[in-house]
Amino acid sequence: MNRGVLYAASTYILWGLLPVYWKWLRLTPASEVLCHRIIWSFITLLLVLLAAQQWNGLRRNVFSMRVLRAYAASGALIAVNWLTYIWAVGAGFILETSLGYFINPLLSVLLGVVILRERLRPGQWAAIALAAAGVLYLSVAHGSLPWIALTLAITFSLYGLIKKTAPLGSLQGLTVETAVLLLPAFAFLVYIGQTGQGAFLRTGALIDILLIGTGFITVVPLLLFSSAARRIDLSLLGILQYIAPTIQFLLGVFAYHEPFTGDRLIGFCIVWSALIVYAAESYLTRRSQTFPAALKT
Repeated sequence: MNRGVLYAASTYILWGLLPVYWKWLRLTPASEVLCHRIIWSFITLLLVLLAAQQWNGLRRNVFSMRVLRAYAASGALIAVNWLTYIWAVGAGFILETSLGYFINPLLSVLLGVVILRERLRPGQWAAIALAAAGVLYLSVAHGSLPWIALTLAITFSLYGLIKKTAPLGSLQGLTVETAVLLLPAFAFLVYIGQTGQGAFLRTGALIDILLIGTGFITVVPLLLFSSAARRIDLSLLGILQYIAPTIQFLLGVFAYHEPFTGDRLIGFCIVWSALIVYAAESYLTRRSQTFPAALKT
């Protein structure tokens, strides 16, 4: 197997299995887990940067106002995304989180049209319309918007949009994002520690290890993803990304037995149809563009 494909598949499998990790921490408030994830991710990233000898390059670029503005915005978005995801998994909404990450790629394409003035082909518009129909059906069937899925999809799509134009690489960028969030996260942990509400160092060694490990489970998939992105086409990465929400969906239904009603099945099937249309259209377009080029060579 191509090493890039192996790295990419490993990345998305690890992201897909994240609900298992958050379930282990379900008795710890999501806000506290988030703050530990920020702090331990920053420490882990700092060590990786030092080992990779990238610290000096980051230090030279980080004090630019353009860099700080971009990563303050992306840091706020990823914090909301992480908090929503951690809380939703612990509260038993894994299926809705998977829906959010199924919708996310199509929402990213739509943002490209609205903000970057990109043009969509008819097949891409059809996929977005189908996804919107699926969300609308789920909203009508359940009497409310699937707000968890939409929050995850919107925050991650906007996060990806900022990262698309941000000046730093993924590793350095996440380091700056967590650095921006570091002080508020640390202050919150100090506060709950002083009021006796914090779980860290109070609820057993296992919880302490899991909280510290949030840095590891955040950084390792990122490093694998960065390695994969250098070795394989982004189009292949785009197809492989559906591994993660598929695993989340299977965990929600078969491991944690979340209710999966007929209405939910119909709504998910509409969204899955949108993804099939989008993937097929992208594949056929790439094939039609590469075939004439191959004939010329």
